[in-house]
Amino acid sequence: MKLYSFVLLLFFSQFIYGQVKTKNVLIAYYSKTAHTQSLAEEVAKGAMAIPGVQVVLKSIAQTTTKDLLDADAIIIGSPVYNANLAPEVVQFMSAWPFEGNPLKDKIGAAFVTAGGISAGEELAQVNLLHSMLIFGMIVVGGDDWTSPFGASAITNEGIFKTEKLDNLFLQKGFTLGKRVATIAKKMN
Repeated sequence: MKLYSFVLLLFFSQFIYGQVKTKNVLIAYYSKTAHTQSLAEEVAKGAMAIPGVQVVLKSIAQTTTKDLLDADAIIIGSPVYNANLAPEVVQFMSAWPFEGNPLKDKIGAAFVTAGGISAGEELAQVNLLHSMLIFGMIVVGGDDWTSPFGASAITNEGIFKTEKLDNLFLQKGFTLGKRVATIAKKMN
């Protein structure tokens, strides 16, 4: 019983004195048809599965500079337009704070939704990651070789032409969020 009390006292003293810090994961997305929003929500569920992580899920229109600065990890989502990011996402990232390098060493990750298979989803993901590297962020890909650049979903081709995202893609979103949150917790 004394050992249990000591462990609790040690934990709470570390928490009070800032040695155990909640990690903040920001998930910001643009969604025109709700597909990217659905994937964003699954990424958030994955991040929330890690204890000690606070998740902020917002559209890019709602996301503030303070949200970016307060985040330990930033995960950005975009639909794919002609193998590119949505113009709204490019504009959003172009407005990020640059002077003084305030986003340096934050974790960064990407997710996208595309109409068809090989319709530019990997190019769009890499564009997001390239932009994050410009800001000095540490980029993280997906959980395994099937999602090396983050999570992606196909929304309008073959068996994936449905109103809801296929569970395969939702699982990729969940594991991306979980991986980013896990890595953010390991970083000081």
